[in-house]
Amino acid sequence: MNTPPLRPAQDHLDLPFFDDHHRRLAAELQAWAAEQRVDESDDRAACREWVRRLGDAGWLRWCVPAAHGGALEKLDSRALVILRETLAFHSPLADFAFAMQGLGSGAITLAGTPGQQAQYLPAVARGHKIAAFALSEPEAGSDVASMGTRATAKADAWQLDGTKTWISNGGMADFYVTFARTRSDGGARGISAFIVDADRPGLDASEHIHVMAPHPLATLRFDGCRLPGDALLGEVDGGFKLAMQTLDIFRPSVAAAALGMARRAMAEAVAHAKSRHMFGQTLADFQLTQVKLGEMSALLDAATLLTCRAAWQRDCSPTRGAGTPAYTAAAASAKLTATENAQKVIDMALQMFGGRGVQVGNPVEHLYRDIRSLRIYEGASEVQLLILGKAALR
Repeated sequence: MNTPPLRPAQDHLDLPFFDDHHRRLAAELQAWAAEQRVDESDDRAACREWVRRLGDAGWLRWCVPAAHGGALEKLDSRALVILRETLAFHSPLADFAFAMQGLGSGAITLAGTPGQQAQYLPAVARGHKIAAFALSEPEAGSDVASMGTRATAKADAWQLDGTKTWISNGGMADFYVTFARTRSDGGARGISAFIVDADRPGLDASEHIHVMAPHPLATLRFDGCRLPGDALLGEVDGGFKLAMQTLDIFRPSVAAAALGMARRAMAEAVAHAKSRHMFGQTLADFQLTQVKLGEMSALLDAATLLTCRAAWQRDCSPTRGAGTPAYTAAAASAKLTATENAQKVIDMALQMFGGRGVQVGNPVEHLYRDIRSLRIYEGASEVQLLILGKAALR
């Protein structure tokens, strides 16, 4: 997406949720991202290019811990929020490339053996390996516990059989953190995680999925795919918990990506309102325009505060942080509110452009397509509402 000379509002970084190193990170990334120009007409080629650039510039180091080439001792949700919000403002595809390096390797950070971490995490941080997270199936999206992909123990090896779909980076990743059933009667407790290198015989990732906002997606088919015994990630039957822990880390960052897209839409709307002349004045002079911009601003502020709170809780709260029901609810509230509000803000921005808003190539038209999937992936809005409803009943 071509980037006009617009800058994201960053006043929220002055809030006490953030430290000085977060503010420096935001300023440095903003300066870098504003200078990048990537041809995104081919989404797969563009994602590879973004991973290379993000790796070369050191931004992917924030996806892994310092022991394996990362920027900080451990993953920091507030840094992930800043990175994704800033990248999404400039290019949703750049944000996607960054996010999948983190999500695809997050389970290795949490549960990998020293050997697994040494093999994959430094390469992820440098952009030398592209990561993917293979959880969803044709009949198991929100209902993860009903997955049917099977992992069968074979002496010192494992065999995978089944299908995964809607897999981001499918067909271009170097490895897939894949979740499969190891017990037929275990429900959520009968799922395990495996690291599957893309070149394993029996893995077919050639079926690409085309969506309204192009980015790399594919269906993975495992047919007698043999894995070495050390491909197991974490404990046998511990995969469901590991998947949820990984998603919990990155859920506030999904909210941040939505904020970045919404901020871009609002910046475009403000610039357009100031320059568009009609009936002897600018669009910005009309009170109806001012009311819409005010509503957009309030929606953004509400989502921003919830997103920052959730990231801070995970990083800093001893009683309401990672692994607690309070954090799970805070992350759900952030993800729900930010994605839903961003959809509204972008829709209002497009309406302000009139016919130009739906013209292919207009940034708000691009954003209108990009934002829609964020209300679905990594826990649809309805799932977040269920989480919040159960929390309220407790």
